[in-house]
Amino acid sequence: MRRGVRLIPLALAAGLVLEVAVFLLIAHQIGYGWALLLVLAASLAGMALLRREGMRAWRSFRAAAQSGRPPGEQVSDGLLGLVAGVLLATPGLVSGVFGGVLAVPKVRRVVRRRVQVAAERRMSSAAAGEMFGPRRVRVYPPPAADRPPAGSADGSAPQAAASGPAIEGEIVDPPR
Repeated sequence: MRRGVRLIPLALAAGLVLEVAVFLLIAHQIGYGWALLLVLAASLAGMALLRREGMRAWRSFRAAAQSGRPPGEQVSDGLLGLVAGVLLATPGLVSGVFGGVLAVPKVRRVVRRRVQVAAERRMSSAAAGEMFGPRRVRVYPPPAADRPPAGSADGSAPQAAASGPAIEGEIVDPPR
């Protein structure tokens, strides 16, 4: 069993303690009725977001599948929308804040990119290509120590300095 999986119950217990502590602090500042109303409003907003994001994710996934595009971006964006909705719907102020932040499109774009990179690292190259499309990679020139000197005996032409900009390109998996 992986070490991270064993820590899930501990993380859930710590999250529960944190939620109760934050609720008590907020309730002491603004009143228990207002704090309870705030938690209820966040939960209702989360349920509405769950419904909206679930439908949107399903429609965008179907559109990508029908047009033959890789559905990875739609799947990861839909999952993050659903996670934002679940965090908002979960009663608690801390989870509501995280869910609200994840519901912001710019934040979700950054998190989606990180989720995609992490998923690509755990998949084979072929599976990642089918899921997310061709990868974009940066290719840097080799360091000066690895290159033959300019005008060397092998007849190669002088190369540009190693401190030049990266060259962007696409790696496309070969056809099967």
